[in-house]
Amino acid sequence: MGHPTEKQQERLVILDTETTGINPREGHRIVEIGCVEMINRQLTGRNYHVYINPQFEMEQEVIDVHGLTNEFLADKPLFADVAQDFIDFIHGAELVIHNAKFDVGFMDHEFNMVGRGLPNTADICKITDTLMTSKDEFGSPKTLDFLAKHYRVDGLIDRTYHGALIDAQLLAFVYIEMTRRQETLNLSSGAEQSGDKNAIIRLSLDRKPLKVVRASADELTEHQARLDIVADKGSEPIWRKREQ
Repeated sequence: MGHPTEKQQERLVILDTETTGINPREGHRIVEIGCVEMINRQLTGRNYHVYINPQFEMEQEVIDVHGLTNEFLADKPLFADVAQDFIDFIHGAELVIHNAKFDVGFMDHEFNMVGRGLPNTADICKITDTLMTSKDEFGSPKTLDFLAKHYRVDGLIDRTYHGALIDAQLLAFVYIEMTRRQETLNLSSGAEQSGDKNAIIRLSLDRKPLKVVRASADELTEHQARLDIVADKGSEPIWRKREQ
């Protein structure tokens, strides 16, 4: 039995943070980290999620965004207490982040404040910024809200507040749709004679019947388990919404 290829072993960590403000140089800190793991573009169910005491008094305007109050965070661990566990979770993965410059800037600032020789994020992870990917795709950077609506995954997650784990889960669905690859079909007449490898090939009427591959019992069980997870989150599959 052959060894898995590097592509098959690809590990992605979809990451988001919530903070006390927009600039760590002004003393702002991380208050929440949310990560979801994907292997071979499939969610594994393995997450990393932690609330952090920033030792920084937040203004109400910020609290209204993520819903985390100063009182709620008062008894949570300091970043220094969770730093190594966090590094162990993301180490060696490809981090997928929307507006990575913001999150990585805060992460590196926190690592440097802890000291103890902690690395910068880019030293231990490859970083993919979906904000830049959206610019390549749409001609200008797009928000996560825009992308979720565009790819019709916005109904999969309840985003009453912009929590880090919630946004990481949403970004995972966006990333899957954003990076799908579809073959381009050349529908021009006479393409069969053009030698175009993407041309439509018309099959003979006396061809052998096409083989039908049906899902196994185990696959059907796994499919239902995934639908149950979606239902537990208070949503439903997109195709069911379209049928209504």
